[in-house]
Amino acid sequence: MDDIFEKLKTLQDILSEKIVLEEKIREIPKLLTTQEELLARMKKTFFEKIMDHDRAKAAEVEYRNAMAIAEANRERAEKHAESASTQREWEALDKEMQDASGKEQEFRSKLQREERIIAELDEQMKQNQALIEQQEKELEERRRSIEAEVAEKQAQMEALYKQEKGITPYLDPEVLFKFERIIRNKMGRGIVAIKGGVCMGCHMVLPVQFANMVRMGEEIVFCPYCSRILFYEESSEDGEDYFAIEDTGSLSDLDDIDEDEYDEEEEEDNSSLEYEE
Repeated sequence: MDDIFEKLKTLQDILSEKIVLEEKIREIPKLLTTQEELLARMKKTFFEKIMDHDRAKAAEVEYRNAMAIAEANRERAEKHAESASTQREWEALDKEMQDASGKEQEFRSKLQREERIIAELDEQMKQNQALIEQQEKELEERRRSIEAEVAEKQAQMEALYKQEKGITPYLDPEVLFKFERIIRNKMGRGIVAIKGGVCMGCHMVLPVQFANMVRMGEEIVFCPYCSRILFYEESSEDGEDYFAIEDTGSLSDLDDIDEDEYDEEEEEDNSSLEYEE
């Protein structure tokens, strides 16, 4: 059994490292999320400015045409006023000139406002375009860096997988299944020592008969509290003699508990004992 325990300890290190790498590989792409969201917002803002620019250009054309019409009306009225033959006719033409001049000034003012807006939008769009191009470049560089990092970690995973395959053929498949699940649920620790009758995983005191089973080392034994595999490690509290079996009732190995009971026990452990670990 000592050889089995050593293999399990080695496998524990391999599986723990694999779990860490798997988590990193899942998390790495998330590093791009912030940059991608920023780029999306910048592009949205740039598109909105393009729309504002188009509206301002349309308004500019409209006001320029309207101003030209008002200017033409004013000039026509001025020309006719020079040849007016009566006071009444001159007053009518004068009013027409004033109305046309007022509209001309109004449209000129609106035209100048739209020209200022267009100039501001042109500058903002120029700056936004430069920022977008810079962000796209940085994002592409980051993407290539992440792809290289993921490839490196996948190569590490492959190396760990080969190491794992060098160990697992010598272990019971059912034990392997439980062992890997325990490691994933117990923060990388699937096999722990028992010292002085105490599980070093959950720090619970084990029944004497159960502790003696572990000490004999004749079979794989799971902690009835945290479900980890147990192996015996000498402690000053143990002494030379085995614990007195008469002092305790029997406690069966978790291998004899059906899978449903094992799952229920594990769920209870996670909710009530994880904090103690």
